[in-house]
Amino acid sequence: MSGLRDRRWREAYESYRSNLGRGILLGLELLVGADIIFTITAPFTWQSVGLLAGIVVIRTFLSFSLEAEIEGCWPWQRAQRDSTGRTVTKNT
Repeated sequence: MSGLRDRRWREAYESYRSNLGRGILLGLELLVGADIIFTITAPFTWQSVGLLAGIVVIRTFLSFSLEAEIEGCWPWQRAQRDSTGRTVTKNT
């Protein structure tokens, strides 16, 4: 009985963790969109464009890292995953 309870707790934790991470990703994407709109509507200066570029690079890196943490693998390894969700490695 204890093993079943531990498994349910682990599944609930993983589900909560994934949903929280996806919510953070959505928030980051909305913030990038808001920054782009603000830069377009604000007076054009090279400083504002440089600042926008820096913010987009940092938030893109954060999104990429967070998505890799949620999925448990790098994006280019997703095609190698089997139906159980484990990463398949090829021994050559």
